[in-house]
Amino acid sequence: MKEQKQLAKIGVFGGSGFYKFLDNIEEVKVETPYGMPSDNFFIGEIGKHKVAFMPRHGRNHSILPHLINYRANVWAMKSIGVERVISPCASGSLQKHVKPGDFVICDQFVDWTDGRQNTFFEGPIVTHPSPADLYCPELRKLAIKTAQQEGITVHQTGSIVVINGPRFSTKAESNFFTNQGWEVINMSAFPENYLVKEMDMCPLNISLITDYDAGLVGDVAPVSHHEVMRVFDSNVEKLKRLLFKMIENIPSERENCDCAYTKVNSQL
Repeated sequence: MKEQKQLAKIGVFGGSGFYKFLDNIEEVKVETPYGMPSDNFFIGEIGKHKVAFMPRHGRNHSILPHLINYRANVWAMKSIGVERVISPCASGSLQKHVKPGDFVICDQFVDWTDGRQNTFFEGPIVTHPSPADLYCPELRKLAIKTAQQEGITVHQTGSIVVINGPRFSTKAESNFFTNQGWEVINMSAFPENYLVKEMDMCPLNISLITDYDAGLVGDVAPVSHHEVMRVFDSNVEKLKRLLFKMIENIPSERENCDCAYTKVNSQL
């Protein structure tokens, strides 16, 4: 894979509107072998870092989770020189102690999707990158520390189950997920974070809890799109503070993780 001139070292997916808080934004279009990404990049500066924002659902939030071209989005990030990718996302809670408005810095994922193009490795070389500990330990530690400093209620671990969407879970499905002990449910965290790791970039998931999935089987009101957006909008300022403060404190070089050594296929 031939990279362009390094335009940014840090990338953010799901950054719909976040780039509007920055000055001197540069909009950059990238074409990929996997088709067009969800949108152009919006590149600006936070502290000493150049940061590339891409709204994974498009700038008008018009792309449904199961229709996002995840491979194009991630390939585009890699092509402009990004080394670390932060993926904030609106998510549901599967456990009562994880409340709407809380943040979860997930450390595990469960793939419950279907039919998504979820790898760059399609032969002829057989490669099996391990997702056992997918998320970057350095970024996770920094995200947790920053959230605590900002007075944000943060859960330091959590398993996120990713469903296909666009429908929400039935009560039976949600009850099953809850009984597995998983904390978070979402529609976009896979394969996005896994593809980031395949490309030797550092992945980080930040889940902003907006609802209790399927009403935790009758104990609270079932999830609705309106309620998701209401809670997300009321917490977007906290998310902005967390992202910007965290990014300001990211070290210039990657020294405390091995995310850069996934063994990317040389044919990419």
